[in-house]
Order: sequence, then structure tokens, then C-alpha cells
Amino acid sequence: MRMGTSLSVLVLGVGGIGHAVVTSLDTNIARVDPFKDMKNRPEPGHGMNLLLVGTDGRDKITRAEKRQYRLGGTPCRCTDTIMLVHISRERERATVVSLPRDTYTEIPAHVDRTTGKRHGAHPVKLNAAYAEGGPGLTVRTVEKMTRVKIDHYLEVDFTSFMKTVDALGGVEVCTPRPMKDTYTGLDLAAGTHRLNGGQALQYVRSRYVDGAADLGRMQRQQRFLAALIHQATSSGVLLNPAKFRRVSSMMLGSVRADEGFGTEEMIALGRAMRGFTAASSEFTTVPVRGGYHVKGIGSTVKWDEAKSKKLFQMMREDKPLAPHRPAGPKATLVDVPPQQIRVQVYNGTRTDGMGRKLDDALRATGFSTTRTPLNRAGAEVRRTYVRYDPRWDRSAKSLAAALPGCELLKVRGQGPTLKVTAGTDYKGVTPVRAEAKHQGEFGAVTGDQVVCP
Repeated sequence: MRMGTSLSVLVLGVGGIGHAVVTSLDTNIARVDPFKDMKNRPEPGHGMNLLLVGTDGRDKITRAEKRQYRLGGTPCRCTDTIMLVHISRERERATVVSLPRDTYTEIPAHVDRTTGKRHGAHPVKLNAAYAEGGPGLTVRTVEKMTRVKIDHYLEVDFTSFMKTVDALGGVEVCTPRPMKDTYTGLDLAAGTHRLNGGQALQYVRSRYVDGAADLGRMQRQQRFLAALIHQATSSGVLLNPAKFRRVSSMMLGSVRADEGFGTEEMIALGRAMRGFTAASSEFTTVPVRGGYHVKGIGSTVKWDEAKSKKLFQMMREDKPLAPHRPAGPKATLVDVPPQQIRVQVYNGTRTDGMGRKLDDALRATGFSTTRTPLNRAGAEVRRTYVRYDPRWDRSAKSLAAALPGCELLKVRGQGPTLKVTAGTDYKGVTPVRAEAKHQGEFGAVTGDQVVCP
């Protein structure tokens, strides 16, 4: 859930600011050795693989912030979020795969880092690997499950996440419906919001805003990460040494990384990824079969063996997961997909062909129009309006987003078909789209699909 900060280590090097600036930051990074004494590792693939983990560390957060953003309680010292990131060999694409923290797995034999006791291999949830054996056991467990060789390890906590977002001036997210979670305190109205560090932490921690629970939360984490990349690459921070230094200093103070991921590696990777944008990233969650209650462990999820095997094979072979999409205009995010909304168009003006023009424009952005526009009887209409049955109010709001400034009129008993009448104020249709759910074989989406238009 805090992975935006981790991937920023990569993104913030894109500008190639200079060796002196980056070298001065290297001393802020705490070092770990997650690869010590590791044997029988997977064969290396093409490109670079990073394991990004987020812990619930909150030692440097003030009491006021803990109260405001509901960060009380005792940290579990476990990994709330685990993401496997693949940077393509040509440094032109980043693939981010979320691994559910409740994944049912078997961790290898190890020595408990707290008690010093030797444990044999045994079943657990994936996030317990860190609690029992730290970064090393986490890396071993993920490699065993995915057969993907991990080249670098990055770890962040609450503090670095909040500071990074604040240093960037906040990050913009958008939601087509209200989002409220009494556990984290998240309370967002439908629309676009610029979140500060604390609010962003609430956004990526929330599990109870819909029925999707942890899987829904992982999708929001991915959307936020895409927005963070967009903010970092479009705000000028990568090309401004002063901004770069400020953001990086705040971020790296709470980051832990392996010894091999240092200044030289950051600079080389950053220069190679100079043209990186949100569209260069793709996001998905490892395919799962469903939830399972396991005695002694609790509620878990199991991976879809065939699909997950193919996904990680494609990652090893450096192949993209998201389907290719031709570039198109930016679209406003709506709650109901336009493809699910039936629309009858009327021409309320004296301009011949206006109804056909509106019908074609709505169909072009995805609405299911009747393709038989009608002429409205009576005087010419000045303002475009939509008549709708209150039972389909969400559909009406989605249609209204495509017709900025139109009037919404409730007509009880009208049924599911929405009726839009073009007035003399009609200037055109604004493209709209629903939240990306599942696209392609693995449900992967590119970053530009999930950031605010």
C-alpha cells in the first residue's frame, strides 16, 4: 500500500540530475542484505525485477497525525503490501504485479528472526514471511512461488510515503462515486481530489469502501501509484535539481534497500528511463481462484495456478501484460460504463441533422444509442436536457458527464432508456469512460487508463 514511494526511487532518477546530487542522497538509505546465503535461486530472465514491500512502521509520525489519520495501534512488523516490479530490458516499460498479503503459501525452512528458533517449512499467509524471517525470507518465499529471480529489494513505511506525497505537492485521484471507510477515516465525495500525504495514506489503506475488500484496495493502490508516477513525471521535479533533492531526501530517510541498488544503479536506470510516463507502466494483481479458510491460519486466498504460472513466465520473458491500445482522447471517469446505457436522442432545435450529430457523438464515446434520432415537437429548446427514471440515476449522471451543462429531469416510470434532447446550447460530447476493471488475459491496465483525465 505504500509502494508509490518505493517506485519513486526509480522514477525520480529519470531526469539524470547528476552524480553529485544523487550521491549525496545515497547515505540516507538504510541497507539490508536480503540475498545472504540464498541458494537454488531461479534463472535470471530479461530486464530487472524488484521486490517492493510496505511495512506499517510509524515511529516518526506525530501523535496529532496518528489521531487525524487513524494510525493508532501497535505495528505488526509485517508486510501489508507486496509488489513485484519488472523493468523491461529496454527500460521502456514497468510492470507492477500486486501479490495479495493473505496469499496461502509455504515458507521455506528458516531461523525466526525474533526468537532465534529453527523452523521447518510450514504453511502461512504471505505477509507472515517478513514477520518470521525479515526481508531474506520474504524474497525466498516470493521467488519460490513465482520462479522470478529478484534483483533488488526496496522497503518503505508510513513515514516515507506521507513525506514523499507532500514533497510532490500532493497527488490527484478521482472517483466516480463517494468513498468512505470508517476504519481509516477516508471520506471522499465523487469527483477529483488532490490528496496530501496523510489523506493519500488513508486512500491506499482503505479496505471497506466496497465489497471487494483487499482486492479492491490493491486496485486503488495501483491507481494511486500510477497517479504518483504521473505527478512526478509531469510536475518538473525530475528536471529541477532543488525539487529532486528535496523530494528524494524526504523519501529516502525511511527507505531500506539492498546494497546493490545504490547511486550508480539509480543514475544508470534513471537515464535509461528518461522518457518514462504513466502510460509506460502497467498494473495487475496475480490471478486468484478465491478465498479459503485454513485452520490455524484464517482466511486466505489461493492463486490460480495456470494463469499465475503464465503471468510470471511472461514477466521472465520480458513481455507486456496489458493489451495494446491505440492512443485516444482523455475521457472523464464515470460510475456506469457508457456501453451499459441505452439512449434515445431527440432534436430540439430547428437545425436539420442535429439529432443525428448528437446520436453519432454519443455512440462514438460508447453509449448504446437507438441510432434513430427523433425530432421533438413544439418550440425550439435552448438548453439540452436528459429525462430519466430515478431508478437509473447513476446512468443519468454518467450521461450528464458527457453533456456538460445539460439539465437532468426525473420522469418516474420511464424505464431504463434515457432520453436526451439537444438544445441550441449543444456544443459536443465529452468522452467518458468507467473505471478500468479487467482488461486482457490478466486484467492488466496501463497507468494512463487509471489516472485522472
